[in-house]
Amino acid sequence: MLSVKTFTFSPIQENTYVVYNEQKQCCIIDPGCYFPEERDELKTGIEKAGLNPVLLLNTHCHLDHVFGNKFVHETWGLDLHLHEKEKPVLDFAPLSGERWQLPFDNYNGPLVYLQEGNFIKIGEDRLEIRFTPGHSPGSISFYCAESGFVISGDVLFNRSVGRTDLPGGNTDTLMDSIRTQLYILPDETRVFSGHGPVTTIGYEKKNNPYVNSQLPG
Repeated sequence: MLSVKTFTFSPIQENTYVVYNEQKQCCIIDPGCYFPEERDELKTGIEKAGLNPVLLLNTHCHLDHVFGNKFVHETWGLDLHLHEKEKPVLDFAPLSGERWQLPFDNYNGPLVYLQEGNFIKIGEDRLEIRFTPGHSPGSISFYCAESGFVISGDVLFNRSVGRTDLPGGNTDTLMDSIRTQLYILPDETRVFSGHGPVTTIGYEKKNNPYVNSQLPG
């Protein structure tokens, strides 16, 4: 079984997730730690829990989700896993940081490209890779059927959805991703979003005005 620990970092209030199994192996998803004290918080939280980081994953590569990639790589020796279509977004992130007055040192280590439909393994546990573009061209979500959760990045939020006015964004694509890749999951599936509180698939199907307004009929 996999469990999820949440950290919220940076002025953009991004959710960083540490997903771990009973053997204390963990993956770090979207490390958004920007300030030195936030990097210390992530490192201390992992160490106090006795966790052993084995994977670094990005749902997508907008600046607030990649601030801490370099730190994680240097601290635990982990190479970055992402979808191939996010490489241009990763490359653009430092310029975006300058524009937001949030300069940072980008990750420049090896890249491991993930394929939708495959699985990431944390010990004997698995995360299914679901392709959910629209907010970003190569956005992926990580679904754990056994533990009943999905980490959706900036695709689906509590009563909201990801913005589509950034380069590579597309509203129709985003809505299709939500309907065909997320809304087909069991209603009780917990949704850990890139920002904001945890929600469930069932709650969003009933209450999310952005997606529901796009449904036929």
